[in-house]
Amino acid sequence: MADPQASAPASPPAAPPAPTRAEAFRFWLKLGFVSFGGPAGQIALMHTELVERRRWISERRFLHALNYCMLLPGPEAQQLATYLGWLLHRTAGGLIAGVLFVLPSLLLMIGLSWVYLRFGQVPAVAGLFYGLKPAVTAIVLHAAHRIGTRALRNRWMVALAAAAFVALAVFDAPFPAIVLAAALIGVVGARVAPAVFEPAGGHATRGLAQAPAVIDDDTPTPAHARFSRARLARVVGAGLALWAAVMGAVVAAFGWDATLTRMGLFFSQAALVTFGGAYAVLPYVVQGAVDTHGWLSGPQMIDGLALGETTPGPLIMVVAFVAFLGGWQHAILGPDALLAGGALAALLVTLVTFLPSFVFILAGGPLVEATHGRLGFTAPLTAITAAVVGVVLNLALFFASHVVWPRGLDGPFDAVAAGLAVIAALALFRGRVGVIPLLAASAAAGWALTTVWPALLPAAG
Repeated sequence: MADPQASAPASPPAAPPAPTRAEAFRFWLKLGFVSFGGPAGQIALMHTELVERRRWISERRFLHALNYCMLLPGPEAQQLATYLGWLLHRTAGGLIAGVLFVLPSLLLMIGLSWVYLRFGQVPAVAGLFYGLKPAVTAIVLHAAHRIGTRALRNRWMVALAAAAFVALAVFDAPFPAIVLAAALIGVVGARVAPAVFEPAGGHATRGLAQAPAVIDDDTPTPAHARFSRARLARVVGAGLALWAAVMGAVVAAFGWDATLTRMGLFFSQAALVTFGGAYAVLPYVVQGAVDTHGWLSGPQMIDGLALGETTPGPLIMVVAFVAFLGGWQHAILGPDALLAGGALAALLVTLVTFLPSFVFILAGGPLVEATHGRLGFTAPLTAITAAVVGVVLNLALFFASHVVWPRGLDGPFDAVAAGLAVIAALALFRGRVGVIPLLAASAAAGWALTTVWPALLPAAG
């Protein structure tokens, strides 16, 4: 006789218990220290941990949040962490998740910036950076290719990318103007030729999770995530008040024309035009920080990007390096407090860079939760992303010129650096070598070459 229990259908798996605030805090803290690999790697890590292993959120809810973050200016991985933390544990959860995603990277960047300024001219350290610069050039070129394969789906998108490249390379157009023009083209194009501006697919994932999650597909929207105009006004007002208080204190202490004030205002604006990720906004940072304000040099900017690639957290944290060097080299707190001045500048710039991201998530999250499967108006983002390809190509050209002609176009051509850049590009495009191994090998090659051939170092400077 058959066992009735053997033929009974298996009961569906139960959802895991909701994480406590302490459990969530430990996870976000760990994530802040291990979030290497750029936004794609960081998003993949969150998907593996939160969707597949811990089952705190379902696949569809995760992708819905990610789609919203991809529409925003700013670092999408940090915004996604903020969104998920907010969804799980209200405003405090979002703030904790977002801050812990950035804080380890900020502290590391301040420490590395100090090491760079104090010991960057030591031959061994200078040799490491000599090898890193060509690798960074190849990484930026590879980023343009990676974005382009997703964004340039038809000849109109290719034309947009080419126009953006010419606008920057030939006419030195300001980056915000390029973003605005691309967005307007997207708005008009969505009505005239909607098929041209259809959005690309989102990040690939491994398929829908079968087991239920704490916040599942059909889980009702939590009370704190329901939209209300009063809450929207409170969040936006609080964000504006915090920004005004911080910048007001800086102006009161240093004046309108001070370096720190100019940094705060410049990076506040940059935070609102960072569509397309860190590589897209770097040309704007180069325009302002290198060409206009002189907070650091072109070669130093390349070194900062190398440091940003090797630390956890958002790549846009390179702005902390820019600020630290500007605060140190302009002695904003006086010649006897260079470290304190650099650290203060890095803290201010980090705050104004990420503050809009928190406002976007905490204010806009309830709207997103009310629109599952109905996110629209993506044509402007599609056009902006296409233009970003041209922008990043121009950035690669800028870096390459500083690497192979380190003393300017009238100076000697550095064939060794050019060869290292070609080898790094082949490793990325053909060998599919990861960024961290590539940077480690490039730094080692730079150290070895400059040890054997010290005359390379003046050309690297």
